[in-house]
Amino acid sequence: MIKFLDLHKINARFEIHFQERFRSFLNSGYYILGSEVERFEADFASYCGTNYCIGTANGLDALTLIFKSYIHLGKLQRNDEVIVPANTYIASILSVINAGLKPVLVEPDLETYNISPEEITKHITPNTKAILVVHLYGQLADMNAINALAKSEGLLVIEDAAQAHGAVANLNVKTPNSKIRKSGNLGDAAAFSFYPTKNLGALGDAGAVTTNDEDLAQTVKLMRNYGSSKKYVNEIAGVNSRLDELQAAFLNIKLKHLDEDNSKRRSIGKRYLQEIKNKKLILPFYSCENDHVFHVFVIRVIDRADFEAYLHAHDIGYLIHYPIPPHQQNALSMFNEELFPITEKIHKTIISIPMSPVMSEDEISTVINVLNAY
Repeated sequence: MIKFLDLHKINARFEIHFQERFRSFLNSGYYILGSEVERFEADFASYCGTNYCIGTANGLDALTLIFKSYIHLGKLQRNDEVIVPANTYIASILSVINAGLKPVLVEPDLETYNISPEEITKHITPNTKAILVVHLYGQLADMNAINALAKSEGLLVIEDAAQAHGAVANLNVKTPNSKIRKSGNLGDAAAFSFYPTKNLGALGDAGAVTTNDEDLAQTVKLMRNYGSSKKYVNEIAGVNSRLDELQAAFLNIKLKHLDEDNSKRRSIGKRYLQEIKNKKLILPFYSCENDHVFHVFVIRVIDRADFEAYLHAHDIGYLIHYPIPPHQQNALSMFNEELFPITEKIHKTIISIPMSPVMSEDEISTVINVLNAY
């Protein structure tokens, strides 16, 4: 059986270091917002190229706190419209709703699965104040076009970078030494999830906000800790969403290996694209640049149920990201009557095949051979 994702094998590489760090953590007697969180925030900010990183309990909270902080700072007001891709994971949309803002769903580009700049333009109204860009499946959205559009319309750009740790963009910018930037540093602010399956995954829930905006950073930092910078003194109405000290310790170990792991993912992606030759399967778009970190390798097939049965019979793991589009979820009943034909086509036909930095060459070859024989 070739697993879709072997988390135990991924993390076994670091087990000795995890155990050492856990003993150090346990012996410290300091378990909340300590030195490990501070170290990770500094290192991840440096990695992304931003001035600030604020650890949170999870990725959804990271996004929600960005929006709530912008409201607190007066850059957004309740019920302002935020443009969101219709084919994203539901968390992206929930973050907008949870902050008291109005999500406006727009269709993606069928080739890249990312939000379409042309569709964004069609949905801008006087109430539009922000664009939430989701780098879906690990591939960066068209940030040059989106940033140019946002600048012309005076809109905030927030990245949902939960699936794109380490992806690199070539930006059309004039500032020296800033053309090459990583996800997390491509808009006004970004949210990351470090859920265990992510390219940079913790051993539990974890998240972070990155930004170059000092006011936003300080507000998120307050808000994640009950609105308090000093014990028992609450400056604003906040929440409890702190990055766990132990998860930060594990992330500090794994961050050093992120680029190497992403490189292995790209290598697997290239093999799949070059060697899978089956007209029944639609392979993903890839520019062969570092703007894709292949969080998942998503293909499309017309008869997905038949293909699922075939993969199961040949012991090839798979997942569907995602079987039900957000606008058809009961939780988002306000969108149930809306039609998004491109999104619906994507969600009916996509399936993700094994992708992991610890896959062996034999496993990769087996997946390729099985798919070619379908």
